[in-house]
Amino acid sequence: MSLRSRLALAFAGLATTVAALMGVLGYTATTNQLERAADQALLQDRGGGRPDPDHDQDGRGDDDQSRVLLSASGQVVQTQGPVALPVTAQDASAASSATPVVFSRTQDVDGVPYRIVTVSPGGSQGAVLVGRDFSESASVLNRLAVILTVCAVGLAVIAAILGWFLAKQITKRLVRLTTTAELVSHTGELDVEVPSAGKDEVGRLSGAFSTMLDRLALSQAEQQRLVQDAGHELRTPLTSLRTNISLLERFEELSPEVRERVLADLKGESKELTGLVNEVLALAGGQAFTGEVEPVRMADLAQSVATRARRRTGREIVIIADDTVVEGRRGALERALWNLVDNAAKFDGSGGPIEIVIAGGTVDVLDRGPGVGPQEAEHIFDRFYRPVSSRSLPGSGLGLSIVKDVAESVGGQVHVLARQGGGAVIGMILPTA
Repeated sequence: MSLRSRLALAFAGLATTVAALMGVLGYTATTNQLERAADQALLQDRGGGRPDPDHDQDGRGDDDQSRVLLSASGQVVQTQGPVALPVTAQDASAASSATPVVFSRTQDVDGVPYRIVTVSPGGSQGAVLVGRDFSESASVLNRLAVILTVCAVGLAVIAAILGWFLAKQITKRLVRLTTTAELVSHTGELDVEVPSAGKDEVGRLSGAFSTMLDRLALSQAEQQRLVQDAGHELRTPLTSLRTNISLLERFEELSPEVRERVLADLKGESKELTGLVNEVLALAGGQAFTGEVEPVRMADLAQSVATRARRRTGREIVIIADDTVVEGRRGALERALWNLVDNAAKFDGSGGPIEIVIAGGTVDVLDRGPGVGPQEAEHIFDRFYRPVSSRSLPGSGLGLSIVKDVAESVGGQVHVLARQGGGAVIGMILPTA
Protein backbone atom coordinates (compact mmCIF):
# COMPACT_ATOMS: atom_id res chain seq x y z
CA MET A 1 0.00 0.00 0.00
CA SER A 2 1.33 3.40 -0.95
CA LEU A 3 2.04 6.16 1.54
CA ARG A 4 -0.76 8.21 -0.02
CA SER A 5 -3.29 5.42 0.60
CA ARG A 6 -2.08 4.91 4.16
CA LEU A 7 -2.42 8.62 4.89
CA ALA A 8 -5.93 8.69 3.40
CA LEU A 9 -6.98 5.71 5.52
CA ALA A 10 -5.40 7.30 8.57
CA PHE A 11 -7.36 10.52 8.00
CA ALA A 12 -10.57 8.53 7.49
CA GLY A 13 -9.93 6.43 10.60
CA LEU A 14 -9.19 9.49 12.69
CA ALA A 15 -12.28 11.30 11.46
CA THR A 16 -14.44 8.21 12.07
CA THR A 17 -13.05 7.82 15.58
CA VAL A 18 -13.69 11.47 16.42
CA ALA A 19 -17.19 11.34 14.90
CA ALA A 20 -18.01 8.14 16.78
CA LEU A 21 -16.75 9.58 20.03
CA MET A 22 -18.71 12.79 19.57
CA GLY A 23 -21.79 10.78 18.57
CA VAL A 24 -21.59 8.61 21.65
CA LEU A 25 -21.14 11.65 23.86
CA GLY A 26 -24.01 13.48 22.16
CA TYR A 27 -26.31 10.46 22.32
CA THR A 28 -25.47 9.86 25.98
CA ALA A 29 -26.00 13.53 26.87
CA THR A 30 -29.35 13.63 25.04
CA THR A 31 -30.49 10.41 26.70
CA ASN A 32 -29.56 11.73 30.11
CA GLN A 33 -31.33 15.02 29.43
CA LEU A 34 -34.56 13.34 28.28
CA GLU A 35 -34.54 10.88 31.20
CA ARG A 36 -33.86 13.70 33.66
CA ALA A 37 -36.74 15.77 32.24
CA ALA A 38 -39.10 12.77 32.45
CA ASP A 39 -38.01 12.04 36.03
CA GLN A 40 -38.57 15.64 37.08
CA ALA A 41 -42.04 15.66 35.52
CA LEU A 42 -42.95 12.42 37.33
CA LEU A 43 -41.66 13.72 40.67
CA GLN A 44 -43.51 16.99 40.27
CA ASP A 45 -46.70 15.09 39.62
CA ARG A 46 -46.13 13.29 42.92
CA GLY A 47 -45.94 16.51 44.86
CA GLY A 48 -42.26 16.47 45.59
CA GLY A 49 -41.86 12.73 45.70
CA ARG A 50 -43.87 11.68 48.81
CA PRO A 51 -46.53 8.89 48.62
CA ASP A 52 -50.11 10.25 48.65
CA PRO A 53 -52.64 7.45 48.85
CA ASP A 54 -55.55 9.89 48.89
CA HIS A 55 -54.35 11.37 45.65
CA ASP A 56 -53.97 7.94 44.15
CA GLN A 57 -57.48 7.04 45.28
CA ASP A 58 -59.33 10.08 44.04
CA GLY A 59 -57.99 9.75 40.52
CA ARG A 60 -56.72 13.30 40.10
CA GLY A 61 -53.41 12.18 38.59
CA ASP A 62 -52.45 12.42 34.91
CA ASP A 63 -54.33 9.99 32.72
CA ASP A 64 -51.12 8.89 30.95
CA GLN A 65 -49.38 8.04 34.20
CA SER A 66 -49.47 4.71 35.95
CA ARG A 67 -48.98 4.41 39.71
CA VAL A 68 -48.34 1.60 42.14
CA LEU A 69 -48.59 2.05 45.92
CA LEU A 70 -46.49 -0.34 48.00
CA SER A 71 -46.81 -1.10 51.68
CA ALA A 72 -43.84 -1.24 54.01
CA SER A 73 -43.60 -4.96 53.36
CA GLY A 74 -43.35 -4.38 49.61
CA GLN A 75 -46.85 -5.62 48.85
CA VAL A 76 -48.92 -3.87 46.20
CA VAL A 77 -51.60 -1.84 47.92
CA GLN A 78 -53.07 -0.03 44.95
CA THR A 79 -52.53 0.16 41.16
CA GLN A 80 -53.74 3.03 39.01
CA GLY A 81 -53.28 4.02 35.37
CA PRO A 82 -53.33 2.46 31.92
CA VAL A 83 -50.77 -0.28 32.78
CA ALA A 84 -49.67 -2.15 35.86
CA LEU A 85 -46.09 -1.15 36.59
CA PRO A 86 -43.79 -4.08 37.41
CA VAL A 87 -42.49 -4.19 40.97
CA THR A 88 -38.91 -5.29 41.45
CA ALA A 89 -36.97 -6.38 44.49
CA GLN A 90 -35.31 -3.00 44.55
CA ASP A 91 -38.77 -1.34 44.76
CA ALA A 92 -39.76 -3.62 47.68
CA SER A 93 -36.49 -2.81 49.42
CA ALA A 94 -37.14 0.92 49.00
CA ALA A 95 -40.62 0.53 50.57
CA SER A 96 -39.13 -0.87 53.76
CA SER A 97 -36.19 1.53 53.84
CA ALA A 98 -35.72 3.67 56.94
CA THR A 99 -34.22 6.48 54.88
CA PRO A 100 -35.73 8.40 51.93
CA VAL A 101 -35.09 6.71 48.58
CA VAL A 102 -35.59 8.05 45.04
CA PHE A 103 -34.43 6.20 41.94
CA SER A 104 -35.58 5.76 38.36
CA ARG A 105 -35.25 3.34 35.47
CA THR A 106 -36.49 2.67 31.95
CA GLN A 107 -38.28 -0.67 31.56
CA ASP A 108 -40.50 -2.30 28.94
CA VAL A 109 -44.11 -2.84 30.04
CA ASP A 110 -46.14 -4.94 27.60
CA GLY A 111 -43.56 -4.16 24.91
CA VAL A 112 -43.67 -0.39 25.48
CA PRO A 113 -40.77 1.49 27.12
CA TYR A 114 -41.82 3.20 30.37
CA ARG A 115 -39.93 5.63 32.52
CA ILE A 116 -40.52 4.60 36.14
CA VAL A 117 -39.63 6.57 39.27
CA THR A 118 -39.70 4.90 42.68
CA VAL A 119 -40.13 7.21 45.70
CA SER A 120 -39.97 6.27 49.38
CA PRO A 121 -40.19 8.86 52.21
CA GLY A 122 -38.26 6.55 54.55
CA GLY A 123 -39.25 5.34 57.98
CA SER A 124 -40.62 2.11 56.49
CA GLN A 125 -43.72 3.97 55.27
CA GLY A 126 -43.93 2.23 51.91
CA ALA A 127 -43.20 3.55 48.41
CA VAL A 128 -44.87 4.83 45.28
CA LEU A 129 -43.97 3.83 41.71
CA VAL A 130 -44.90 6.42 39.08
CA GLY A 131 -44.44 5.63 35.40
CA ARG A 132 -45.12 7.23 32.03
CA ASP A 133 -44.88 6.05 28.44
CA PHE A 134 -41.32 6.80 27.26
CA SER A 135 -41.75 5.58 23.69
CA GLU A 136 -41.76 9.06 22.15
CA SER A 137 -38.47 9.92 23.77
CA ALA A 138 -37.10 6.47 22.88
CA SER A 139 -38.12 7.10 19.27
CA VAL A 140 -36.30 10.43 19.36
CA LEU A 141 -33.21 8.68 20.69
CA ASN A 142 -33.42 5.99 17.99
CA ARG A 143 -33.70 8.61 15.27
CA LEU A 144 -30.78 10.47 16.82
CA ALA A 145 -28.71 7.28 16.81
CA VAL A 146 -29.47 6.73 13.12
CA ILE A 147 -28.62 10.34 12.27
CA LEU A 148 -25.35 10.19 14.20
CA THR A 149 -24.41 6.89 12.53
CA VAL A 150 -25.13 8.25 9.06
CA CYS A 151 -23.19 11.42 9.87
CA ALA A 152 -20.22 9.37 11.10
CA VAL A 153 -20.18 7.25 7.93
CA GLY A 154 -20.55 10.32 5.73
CA LEU A 155 -17.80 12.11 7.61
CA ALA A 156 -15.54 9.07 7.20
CA VAL A 157 -16.13 9.05 3.45
CA ILE A 158 -15.54 12.80 3.16
CA ALA A 159 -12.42 12.52 5.34
CA ALA A 160 -11.10 9.69 3.15
CA ILE A 161 -11.61 11.77 0.00
CA LEU A 162 -10.11 14.92 1.51
CA GLY A 163 -7.32 12.83 3.06
CA TRP A 164 -6.53 11.36 -0.34
CA PHE A 165 -6.13 14.80 -1.92
CA LEU A 166 -4.27 16.16 1.09
CA ALA A 167 -1.96 13.13 1.10
CA LYS A 168 -1.41 13.67 -2.61
CA GLN A 169 -0.25 17.21 -1.93
CA ILE A 170 1.93 16.11 0.98
CA THR A 171 3.56 13.24 -0.88
CA LYS A 172 3.93 15.03 -4.21
CA ARG A 173 7.49 16.16 -3.45
CA LEU A 174 8.32 12.80 -1.89
CA VAL A 175 7.18 11.07 -5.08
CA ARG A 176 9.39 13.37 -7.17
CA LEU A 177 12.31 12.78 -4.81
CA THR A 178 11.75 9.02 -4.99
CA THR A 179 11.66 9.19 -8.79
CA THR A 180 14.94 11.11 -8.77
CA ALA A 181 16.55 8.58 -6.43
CA GLU A 182 15.39 5.68 -8.62
CA LEU A 183 16.79 7.47 -11.68
CA VAL A 184 20.16 7.86 -9.97
CA SER A 185 20.06 4.21 -8.88
CA HIS A 186 19.24 2.91 -12.37
CA THR A 187 21.42 5.18 -14.51
CA GLY A 188 24.25 6.08 -12.10
CA GLU A 189 23.98 9.72 -13.21
CA LEU A 190 24.70 12.16 -10.40
CA ASP A 191 24.07 15.44 -12.22
CA VAL A 192 20.29 15.32 -11.89
CA GLU A 193 18.01 18.08 -10.66
CA VAL A 194 16.62 17.44 -7.19
CA PRO A 195 13.35 19.17 -6.21
CA SER A 196 14.21 21.00 -3.01
CA ALA A 197 11.47 23.59 -2.54
CA GLY A 198 10.19 24.22 0.97
CA LYS A 199 11.69 24.47 4.44
CA ASP A 200 9.83 21.58 6.03
CA GLU A 201 11.14 18.05 6.60
CA VAL A 202 10.65 17.10 2.94
CA GLY A 203 12.51 20.21 1.84
CA ARG A 204 15.35 19.43 4.24
CA LEU A 205 15.46 15.86 2.97
CA SER A 206 15.65 17.10 -0.61
CA GLY A 207 18.42 19.52 0.31
CA ALA A 208 20.39 16.78 2.07
CA PHE A 209 19.90 14.45 -0.91
CA SER A 210 21.09 17.16 -3.30
CA THR A 211 24.16 17.81 -1.14
CA MET A 212 24.89 14.09 -1.03
CA LEU A 213 24.70 13.87 -4.82
CA ASP A 214 27.04 16.86 -5.16
CA ARG A 215 29.58 15.24 -2.84
CA LEU A 216 29.28 11.92 -4.64
CA ALA A 217 29.79 13.69 -7.97
CA LEU A 218 32.84 15.50 -6.58
CA SER A 219 34.22 12.24 -5.17
CA GLN A 220 33.62 10.48 -8.47
CA ALA A 221 35.34 13.29 -10.36
CA GLU A 222 38.32 13.14 -8.00
CA GLN A 223 38.55 9.38 -8.39
CA GLN A 224 38.44 9.68 -12.17
CA ARG A 225 41.08 12.39 -12.07
CA LEU A 226 43.22 10.27 -9.75
CA VAL A 227 42.96 7.29 -12.07
CA GLN A 228 43.70 9.38 -15.14
CA ASP A 229 46.65 11.15 -13.51
CA ALA A 230 47.97 7.91 -12.07
CA GLY A 231 47.72 6.24 -15.48
CA HIS A 232 49.57 9.14 -17.03
CA GLU A 233 52.32 9.04 -14.40
CA LEU A 234 52.65 5.27 -14.63
CA ARG A 235 53.34 5.38 -18.36
CA THR A 236 56.76 6.96 -17.90
CA PRO A 237 58.33 4.37 -15.59
CA LEU A 238 56.61 1.54 -17.43
CA THR A 239 57.95 2.76 -20.77
CA SER A 240 61.41 3.03 -19.29
CA LEU A 241 61.11 -0.48 -17.86
CA ARG A 242 60.08 -1.90 -21.21
CA THR A 243 62.99 -0.14 -22.93
CA ASN A 244 65.51 -1.48 -20.43
CA ILE A 245 64.03 -4.97 -20.61
CA SER A 246 64.40 -4.86 -24.39
CA LEU A 247 68.06 -3.96 -23.91
CA LEU A 248 68.51 -6.83 -21.48
CA GLU A 249 67.40 -9.23 -24.20
CA ARG A 250 70.75 -8.39 -25.85
CA PHE A 251 72.55 -8.61 -22.50
CA GLU A 252 75.59 -10.47 -23.93
CA GLU A 253 76.06 -7.83 -26.60
CA LEU A 254 76.19 -4.96 -24.11
CA SER A 255 79.36 -3.60 -22.63
CA PRO A 256 79.84 -3.81 -18.86
CA GLU A 257 79.25 -0.09 -18.52
CA VAL A 258 75.95 -0.26 -20.42
CA ARG A 259 74.86 -3.31 -18.43
CA GLU A 260 75.56 -1.53 -15.18
CA ARG A 261 73.66 1.55 -16.33
CA VAL A 262 70.66 -0.51 -17.50
CA LEU A 263 70.50 -2.40 -14.20
CA ALA A 264 70.73 0.87 -12.27
CA ASP A 265 67.93 2.31 -14.37
CA LEU A 266 65.79 -0.76 -13.74
CA LYS A 267 66.40 -0.52 -10.04
CA GLY A 268 65.56 3.18 -9.94
CA GLU A 269 62.47 2.86 -12.11
CA SER A 270 61.12 -0.09 -10.11
CA LYS A 271 61.68 1.86 -6.89
CA GLU A 272 59.92 4.90 -8.32
CA LEU A 273 57.07 2.74 -9.61
CA THR A 274 56.70 1.12 -6.19
CA GLY A 275 56.55 4.50 -4.48
CA LEU A 276 54.00 5.78 -6.99
CA VAL A 277 51.78 2.74 -6.53
CA ASN A 278 51.99 3.06 -2.74
CA GLU A 279 51.02 6.73 -2.84
CA VAL A 280 48.10 6.09 -5.22
CA LEU A 281 46.83 3.28 -3.00
CA ALA A 282 47.11 5.51 0.06
CA LEU A 283 45.04 8.22 -1.61
CA ALA A 284 42.47 5.90 -3.20
CA GLY A 285 41.96 3.82 -0.07
CA GLY A 286 41.97 6.70 2.39
CA GLN A 287 44.83 5.11 4.31
CA ALA A 288 46.20 8.52 5.20
CA PHE A 289 43.10 9.26 7.27
CA THR A 290 42.62 6.07 9.29
CA GLY A 291 42.94 5.87 13.07
CA GLU A 292 41.41 7.69 16.01
CA VAL A 293 41.79 11.44 16.59
CA GLU A 294 43.97 11.96 19.65
CA PRO A 295 46.40 14.49 21.14
CA VAL A 296 49.75 14.13 19.37
CA ARG A 297 53.01 15.69 20.60
CA MET A 298 54.73 16.79 17.41
CA ALA A 299 58.24 16.69 18.90
CA ASP A 300 57.88 12.94 19.54
CA LEU A 301 56.57 12.46 16.03
CA ALA A 302 59.54 14.39 14.61
CA GLN A 303 61.99 12.17 16.51
CA SER A 304 60.41 9.05 15.02
CA VAL A 305 60.47 10.46 11.48
CA ALA A 306 64.04 11.73 11.85
CA THR A 307 65.30 8.33 13.03
CA ARG A 308 63.75 6.62 10.01
CA ALA A 309 65.02 9.32 7.61
CA ARG A 310 68.59 9.07 8.94
CA ARG A 311 68.54 5.32 8.43
CA ARG A 312 67.14 5.43 4.91
CA THR A 313 68.89 8.50 3.49
CA GLY A 314 72.03 8.78 5.60
CA ARG A 315 71.34 12.50 5.94
CA GLU A 316 71.62 14.51 9.12
CA ILE A 317 68.19 15.55 10.45
CA VAL A 318 68.12 18.45 12.93
CA ILE A 319 65.04 18.91 15.14
CA ILE A 320 64.10 22.23 16.74
CA ALA A 321 60.79 21.70 18.50
CA ASP A 322 58.69 23.03 21.36
CA ASP A 323 55.97 21.15 23.22
CA THR A 324 53.28 21.68 20.58
CA VAL A 325 50.40 19.20 20.85
CA VAL A 326 47.78 18.91 18.11
CA GLU A 327 44.55 16.94 17.78
CA GLY A 328 44.79 14.51 14.88
CA ARG A 329 45.43 10.99 13.67
CA ARG A 330 48.93 9.99 14.65
CA GLY A 331 49.51 7.83 11.58
CA ALA A 332 48.34 10.52 9.17
CA LEU A 333 50.43 13.25 10.81
CA GLU A 334 53.50 11.01 10.79
CA ARG A 335 52.98 10.24 7.11
CA ALA A 336 52.65 13.94 6.30
CA LEU A 337 55.83 14.83 8.21
CA TRP A 338 57.68 11.95 6.58
CA ASN A 339 56.62 13.16 3.12
CA LEU A 340 57.96 16.63 3.93
CA VAL A 341 61.33 15.23 5.05
CA ASP A 342 61.49 12.78 2.13
CA ASN A 343 60.71 15.60 -0.30
CA ALA A 344 63.51 17.73 1.16
CA ALA A 345 65.95 14.82 0.94
CA LYS A 346 65.12 14.26 -2.73
CA PHE A 347 65.55 17.85 -3.85
CA ASP A 348 68.38 18.91 -1.55
CA GLY A 349 71.53 17.65 -3.26
CA SER A 350 73.89 19.60 -1.03
CA GLY A 351 74.23 16.77 1.45
CA GLY A 352 73.79 19.19 4.32
CA PRO A 353 71.42 18.75 7.27
CA ILE A 354 67.64 18.90 6.88
CA GLU A 355 65.87 20.84 9.62
CA ILE A 356 62.51 20.14 11.24
CA VAL A 357 61.23 23.21 13.08
CA ILE A 358 58.09 22.95 15.23
CA ALA A 359 56.73 25.99 17.03
CA GLY A 360 53.18 26.81 18.16
CA GLY A 361 51.41 24.52 15.71
CA THR A 362 53.66 25.39 12.77
CA VAL A 363 55.61 22.43 11.40
CA ASP A 364 58.29 23.37 8.84
CA VAL A 365 60.94 21.34 7.00
CA LEU A 366 63.89 23.37 5.71
CA ASP A 367 66.27 22.28 2.95
CA ARG A 368 69.01 23.76 0.78
CA GLY A 369 67.63 22.58 -2.53
CA PRO A 370 66.87 24.64 -5.64
CA GLY A 371 63.90 26.33 -3.97
CA VAL A 372 60.39 26.84 -5.29
CA GLY A 373 59.50 29.62 -7.71
CA PRO A 374 56.37 31.79 -7.30
CA GLN A 375 54.52 30.04 -10.13
CA GLU A 376 55.49 26.58 -8.90
CA ALA A 377 54.40 27.45 -5.35
CA GLU A 378 50.79 27.76 -6.54
CA HIS A 379 50.71 24.14 -7.73
CA ILE A 380 53.29 22.34 -5.63
CA PHE A 381 50.59 20.72 -3.45
CA ASP A 382 48.51 19.56 -6.45
CA ARG A 383 48.41 15.85 -7.16
CA PHE A 384 51.06 14.62 -9.60
CA TYR A 385 52.48 18.11 -10.04
CA ARG A 386 56.24 18.19 -10.46
CA PRO A 387 58.27 21.29 -11.33
CA VAL A 388 60.01 21.21 -14.70
CA SER A 389 63.40 21.48 -13.03
CA SER A 390 62.81 18.33 -10.96
CA ARG A 391 61.06 15.99 -13.36
CA SER A 392 64.28 14.06 -13.88
CA LEU A 393 64.41 13.28 -10.17
CA PRO A 394 62.60 10.29 -8.64
CA GLY A 395 59.17 10.87 -7.13
CA SER A 396 55.47 10.40 -7.76
CA GLY A 397 54.21 13.95 -7.38
CA LEU A 398 51.78 12.80 -4.69
CA GLY A 399 53.75 13.30 -1.47
CA LEU A 400 52.97 16.97 -0.92
CA SER A 401 49.34 16.54 -1.99
CA ILE A 402 48.98 14.00 0.82
CA VAL A 403 50.53 16.55 3.20
CA LYS A 404 47.86 19.04 2.17
CA ASP A 405 45.04 16.50 2.60
CA VAL A 406 46.26 15.55 6.08
CA ALA A 407 46.61 19.17 7.19
CA GLU A 408 43.17 20.14 5.93
CA SER A 409 41.58 17.06 7.51
CA VAL A 410 42.35 18.52 10.98
CA GLY A 411 41.48 22.10 10.05
CA GLY A 412 45.01 23.20 9.16
CA GLN A 413 46.72 24.51 6.05
CA VAL A 414 49.99 24.19 4.14
CA HIS A 415 52.51 26.73 2.94
CA VAL A 416 55.76 27.03 1.00
CA LEU A 417 58.33 29.79 1.47
CA ALA A 418 61.74 30.66 0.14
CA ARG A 419 64.51 29.98 2.66
CA GLN A 420 67.01 32.71 3.34
CA GLY A 421 70.33 31.74 1.83
CA GLY A 422 68.72 29.34 -0.67
CA GLY A 423 66.39 26.41 -0.44
CA ALA A 424 62.77 26.06 0.56
CA VAL A 425 60.63 26.01 3.68
CA ILE A 426 57.62 23.69 3.22
CA GLY A 427 55.30 22.91 6.09
CA MET A 428 51.91 22.88 7.78
CA ILE A 429 50.06 25.09 10.24
CA LEU A 430 47.99 22.85 12.53
CA PRO A 431 45.46 23.82 15.22
CA THR A 432 46.92 23.08 18.65
CA ALA A 433 45.08 20.94 21.18
